[in-house]
Amino acid sequence: MPVPATAAPPAAGTTHLPRHVAIIMDGNGRWAKKRFLPRFAGHKAGVEAVRAVTRAARAMGIEALTLYAFSSENWRRPEEEVSDLMGLLRLFIRTDIDELVRENVRLRVIGDYRRFSADLVAQVEDAIERTAGNSGPILVIALNYGAQAEIAAAARRLAAKAADGALDIAHIDEAAIEAELDTSDLPPLDLLIRTSGEVRLSNFLLWQAAYAELLFIDTLWPDFDAAALERAVAEFGRRQRRFGGL
Repeated sequence: MPVPATAAPPAAGTTHLPRHVAIIMDGNGRWAKKRFLPRFAGHKAGVEAVRAVTRAARAMGIEALTLYAFSSENWRRPEEEVSDLMGLLRLFIRTDIDELVRENVRLRVIGDYRRFSADLVAQVEDAIERTAGNSGPILVIALNYGAQAEIAAAARRLAAKAADGALDIAHIDEAAIEAELDTSDLPPLDLLIRTSGEVRLSNFLLWQAAYAELLFIDTLWPDFDAAALERAVAEFGRRQRRFGGL
């Protein structure tokens, strides 16, 4: 069941911190509709939530934060909305990259972002390059990302290596597949949050979520803030992770 937005605050002395948190940022459109605003206003408010949550994650000491910004299925949305989302991505990179550099944050992008327009691809790659030498927390943006496509691409790469004789098929195991995923250089996923009350993964980090703690909350993404992240992390800290054991 979704966790209500009024969940208890973090318990005093909570130290069980997830290394890697991922968020399906859902509810921008419903947030705008409730206020009789255009959907673009919801997406714009969602960008402000991204800023608040990324700063809060850094302050809490979370090593990696992965945000589902644009899925491979989002191309099905109206052309005007896709254009608006691309514009907001450009704005976020342009206005926030200096802060990421200054705060020692390394920007990573997963997904086939090269499908975007050439100027946006150049902007994304410039931002990645500017933060590549940073050694602090990692901000991962999922752009044109789909987990099924990611796993299929990993399988194709392993199959090609096997066909070339560079890999024994008997050695294709979980570790071999993980090494081919977009997230191979990230800490294991500990906590996956979805906002807005929807209870599904929507083709996001399907492999990585195998043993992640899942948290579905009713809060719409533009209303998700530092306090909401703290409550989510506190909930994570109260859970017992057995990984199949006792």
